[in-house]
Amino acid sequence: MRTTSPPVRVRLSKEARRAQLLELGVQMLASRRLDELSTDDLAAAAGISSGLLFHYFPTKHEFHVAVARTAAEQLRARVLRDDPDADQTARLRRNLEAYVDYVAEHHGAYVWLVRGSAGGDPDMTAVYDETREAFTSWLVDAIGSVRGPVTPAVALAVRGWQAFAEEVVLVWMEGSDLTRADLLDMLERSFYRLLGLG
Repeated sequence: MRTTSPPVRVRLSKEARRAQLLELGVQMLASRRLDELSTDDLAAAAGISSGLLFHYFPTKHEFHVAVARTAAEQLRARVLRDDPDADQTARLRRNLEAYVDYVAEHHGAYVWLVRGSAGGDPDMTAVYDETREAFTSWLVDAIGSVRGPVTPAVALAVRGWQAFAEEVVLVWMEGSDLTRADLLDMLERSFYRLLGLG
């Protein structure tokens, strides 16, 4: 009977170990919600004891918040990229594609970020609000570069469209006959129509 060897323990600096634990946490969120993230499973994957995990994160809550923040930072880095050689239409489409693909690959993390923040935890809500604000700023800046100064009404419409896009993508992930291309077309058309841009 074949047995598996326990993970080899590797000594890392405190910063490197913390980064490793956060990355493992984000990876595990591909298949589970943040509140289902087991510190025992994480410690085993990292090759450390469960008790040592709390040397890097004093409480489970602080660890969960740090994982959520890391996932949000990765989402922003992947989606909100600028390409000065592309026009605004091409940039929006590319960023929408990156957004949908990220949600598909990190479904558990994203569901928790969008819907888990509604649970009233102020730390989680802050992570969500920072992420939403980053997306709003990018979209408003993109519109402003084409149309000039953005009015408060347009900025408000952008926020409304973001909430619409979040919900549509999450429902699509749960099961829909709509293809990825059709989903992207709908999101793109709805954005331009809502803002009177097309």
